Amino acid sequence: MLERLFRRRAARLRLAYDEAYRLPIPSLEGARGGFEVRRADDALHYLLRARAVRTRDVVNPLPVTYEALCRVHTPEYLESLQDPATLAAIYSVPAHDVVGEGALRSVRLAVGGTVWAAQETLRSGLPTLNLLGGFHHAFRAKGSGFCALNDVAVAIAQVRADGFDGRVGVLDLDFHPPDGTADCLVGDPKVWLGSVSGASWGPLPGVDEQVLPPKAGNAAYLDAVRSALGRAPSCGLWFVLAGGDVLASDPLGDLGLTLGGIRERDLLVARRLRGTPQVWLPAGGYTPHAWKVLAGTGLAITLDSDEPIPLDYDPLAARMVRISRTLAPERLSGSDTLFAPGELDDLLGHPSASTRRFLDFYTAQGLELALERYRVLPLLRRLGYEHLHVELSQQGPYDVAKLHALDSVTEKPVVLIELEVQRRELNGRPVLFVNWLSLRNPRARFSSLRPKLPGQDVPGLGLAREMTNLLVLIAKRLGLAGVAFHPSWFHMAFAARHGSQFVDPERQGRFLALVRDLRGLNLTDATRAVAEGRVQLNGKPYTWEAEDMVHWLVPQEDDARRAAIARACETAHFALKTSVQQPSR
Repeated sequence: MLERLFRRRAARLRLAYDEAYRLPIPSLEGARGGFEVRRADDALHYLLRARAVRTRDVVNPLPVTYEALCRVHTPEYLESLQDPATLAAIYSVPAHDVVGEGALRSVRLAVGGTVWAAQETLRSGLPTLNLLGGFHHAFRAKGSGFCALNDVAVAIAQVRADGFDGRVGVLDLDFHPPDGTADCLVGDPKVWLGSVSGASWGPLPGVDEQVLPPKAGNAAYLDAVRSALGRAPSCGLWFVLAGGDVLASDPLGDLGLTLGGIRERDLLVARRLRGTPQVWLPAGGYTPHAWKVLAGTGLAITLDSDEPIPLDYDPLAARMVRISRTLAPERLSGSDTLFAPGELDDLLGHPSASTRRFLDFYTAQGLELALERYRVLPLLRRLGYEHLHVELSQQGPYDVAKLHALDSVTEKPVVLIELEVQRRELNGRPVLFVNWLSLRNPRARFSSLRPKLPGQDVPGLGLAREMTNLLVLIAKRLGLAGVAFHPSWFHMAFAARHGSQFVDPERQGRFLALVRDLRGLNLTDATRAVAEGRVQLNGKPYTWEAEDMVHWLVPQEDDARRAAIARACETAHFALKTSVQQPSR
């Protein structure tokens, strides 16, 4: 499918992006239904992979200046953003999760990206896309709904200061209405603000607003977009908020659209605005498919393409695979050093820290290099951890790697990542067995928005997907057949369920039945119910079965296994225990 895209000649598209678009707030992914912190990274990777954009057309923006912000926002509000509690309330996370100036800098970079995009499209006439922006719930004197600064209003004020005096069109296609943008632009006679949304929050002065019923679907939504475009005046600059939260099943939206319907929307608007300076922004989107919506926007603008993105394409895994190919084995293993592995140990008469090998291959420096290249260490620095370094040791049969750091706030040494592994045979094949993996954010605290899960002592780092892919790459590099582990709790198996299966087919079938029968609970409640013995299997108390689960690099599946899984799933029925009140005496 990508090859068909490659053969097309792409129209030029310029993008604003920075790796700091990923907000350094690990708990944000669980806030109010989930926030896709990797959306910009994943969309950019796919657009580059599909050759819809060129590397030289990706611009790292500068943070917006306070001079530009003061044209829209009140000084008192801008000053309040220095308090972590202000941003925490906007993003619905605990205040202690907003560390230093990292989150505010990410927001300022995104607003700077929209300002650059507006200036660039006016200069070149080319369409531009900012991979983070569309903060339409930011008012002049307050922020809300994941929106701290109104990038559209700030960009309009900036290009006006630069000398642009034409009419501006803002077409907001997010599920939610542009209440903040309406507040920031109220009374401006040279702005047309149109909205097609799925929620009404009362009248918005100066807004051409259409509100659709829940789950309106593709046809009704597209008709509303055509109607809005038909009423729109001719404008010299356009902003399009191509919201992804109109997608069916979005926890904070859901107008019932399919990915294909959203692509048709973007094609409809892109064709209507062709030849006019235009800035595209992603606005909301809170499902695992949010990156596909954003990447699809880029494909619509530059390739005029309606070809779907493969549903099973994992941009994070693909990105890490590409990085792994640039890591020379000798840089990871230290084999280009003066002494061969073990030779210095023989000379010294004992193992030395500098020559110790993790899994008989990686040096501590090699693992640090890998974590740096896979962008794990840069994110940890943005979380406020310094002096990151790996220490290797042996614990019984297991190789141990620990990532140490210094907490920049408490100035205390902490361990952020701890990994215990060994090579092991499973079903006659060599695998990387993970005995223990801990991802710890010692500065964070549990709260109602970030509840404690069984087995946790502190919240996590938000890096589980990165570490899972890293383990798979380690197994590949060492010539192993897969990655195995013992999920001690339900939530661990649930998180790994798409790429891993229990080795025993009957155990896999029971697990699938458990997922099926507890689907009415959120993950926290489900894993607690299992851990606390409040679940029954076929009417009898159920105890969690911590058996081998494995991710095979080459999937091992046959008809007999599939049939055994299906039989076990069909015959297993889970239910929560009902409390029975004892009769009074």
